[in-house]
Amino acid sequence: MARASWIDDDNHPDLDAHVAQLEHFTSAMADGVVDAAELATQEDNLKAAMRAVESTLSDEQHAAVTKLLAETCAYAVMQVLHDMVQAKAAARAQAQAAAQPAAQ
Repeated sequence: MARASWIDDDNHPDLDAHVAQLEHFTSAMADGVVDAAELATQEDNLKAAMRAVESTLSDEQHAAVTKLLAETCAYAVMQVLHDMVQAKAAARAQAQAAAQPAAQ
């Protein structure tokens, strides 16, 4: 099987295809709500994956993967916050546009 790159053709991180293959993730996201049990299951899956890989790494590889995990987490948090701000701004603009004709 060919290796799927972590970076897309536009030079952006692209793990969506990998995440989409996680049945437990797609199932948890299907209703748009992540409950405590689904989050706990994902935490268990993450810990199991980390344990499976961590012991196979040299010290240099461990440092590189640790940095990769940290950068991935930071990017995910920043992307969610950015998207939330963008959505809020769009909703505010839509509300203002809808209110303008009523004010005239």
